[in-house]
Amino acid sequence: MIRELAILARHGHQSVKDLRTQPVSPLFRGRPVIAEGITTRDIREAAAVCPVSAINNDSGAIDLGRCLFCGECSFLKPGAIKFTNDYRIAVNDRGGLIVKPGADARIRLDETKVRKEIRELFRGSLKLRQVSAGGDNSCEMELGASGNVNFDMGRFGIEFVASPRHADGIVITGPFTANMAEALRLTYDAVPFPKIIVLAGTDAISGGIFNGSPALDRSFLNNHPVDLYVPGNPAHPLTFINGLMDLLGIR
Repeated sequence: MIRELAILARHGHQSVKDLRTQPVSPLFRGRPVIAEGITTRDIREAAAVCPVSAINNDSGAIDLGRCLFCGECSFLKPGAIKFTNDYRIAVNDRGGLIVKPGADARIRLDETKVRKEIRELFRGSLKLRQVSAGGDNSCEMELGASGNVNFDMGRFGIEFVASPRHADGIVITGPFTANMAEALRLTYDAVPFPKIIVLAGTDAISGGIFNGSPALDRSFLNNHPVDLYVPGNPAHPLTFINGLMDLLGIR
């Protein structure tokens, strides 16, 4: 016992103390800022290099639900587009992922659209079943990291479970391949009511680079409302955890 206690003392407190303000690497790309006076030429040229058409060719707005965070637009137009280190970019309204020129405020959830039962029932304990709908394992790895000793989302009662019957909702990653359509439906149906849906990563939100492929079947989204969109390619653990904390009303 003394040996084990000595090891714990030597390791110290490893988890991130404040997930709201934790600094990240300068290389991390989070919320973009587009110059208010960006020219039509800069918009067209930046849109031309975007591999997923995330930049509106007319307004210059960037859709974070489509963005790969590759940074090609900022490399081409460093004076007009830059990516900040702000990782708190999850929203509950798809329109909230549209960043317009001149906007430099933190992206926030729409409090009026948070379902009442979510905070009443899940604020102290939220169990989630993760479904990889054709994912490449990048988002899946980041979601796994959300529960490790560093990020430790379990301290807020948020955990992944093995069975949908033990879950309060599902977290979907991947672009929704057709061969996962039935498995996704069955998993969702197995979760008891009330339940939530979270889309994690660009592929899940918009299809990403696979958008428009005949190999996809995204009809699930036509019938089920989404409670949280977590952008990123892949989504960072801090983006995911902060998004859930905002949704649940955890300060």
